[in-house]
Amino acid sequence: PLGEVKISRKVKSILIIIRMNTEIEIWDQSKKRLFEHPKVEYSYRSINSLINSIKFCQNKFPNLKIKTIIVDDNSKEENLNRVKGLINDNNIDIVSLEHEKYKEKIKKQKSEETFSNLASLFQSFKIGIDQGEDLIFFVEDDYLHFEPMLEEMVSSYERIASQINKDIFMCPSDYPYLYMHNEKTNILIGNKRHWRTIDKTLCTFMTSKNLLEKYWEYFKKTCEDRNDPFEKYINEIYQKEICISPLKSLSLHLTNINSSYGL
Repeated sequence: PLGEVKISRKVKSILIIIRMNTEIEIWDQSKKRLFEHPKVEYSYRSINSLINSIKFCQNKFPNLKIKTIIVDDNSKEENLNRVKGLINDNNIDIVSLEHEKYKEKIKKQKSEETFSNLASLFQSFKIGIDQGEDLIFFVEDDYLHFEPMLEEMVSSYERIASQINKDIFMCPSDYPYLYMHNEKTNILIGNKRHWRTIDKTLCTFMTSKNLLEKYWEYFKKTCEDRNDPFEKYINEIYQKEICISPLKSLSLHLTNINSSYGL
């Protein structure tokens, strides 16, 4: 009924960068996660669901180049070996977080956990700008991804970016906290879901290398100190660029049971 949408913004490649910490239950909180299992269980299942989603996407886009890099923050050997067994033959690399490299780039923090969180984000953004070619998907390791997630994001990115003739940001989760205020939003038709414009995300989102380069100072400032909110400078970008999230969620954020950032 809408006629043919001419795809002028074809996605050529996706670099997926996962920030993994298999030890810390919930950063910056003392609460337990939904299901109350050790953190490694969430990391393992999150990566497993992402692998399934990548395979699903490759069936739709066999020529799409997909590369995944895990930035690991000091996992125990047994946890690391478990993840390595999962990612075998799936074009996924694991790199260690280079803590020392970011000591002088990040302001002194109240806790080592906060510093490590900022450092892993900094290293992820740096990998994105250095190795990304087209789209870059930054992912935290406490999201459970539905199988069609990546295929829907790629298809909807191509459609919506082609219609508005510009690159965009995408978040795979429909967070409850974005419904706390009566804010105006626009509804767009994607592939098999509707999407709505939003002005806030957490640190799991997809965008283009062009936008990463354009707003590099904003991304850098996000990592140089613990801001309030944490994503303050990323959210400022959404005042200038379009960011969308799906109706309904493509990924579930496994935080504590009462969190407005999850269920």
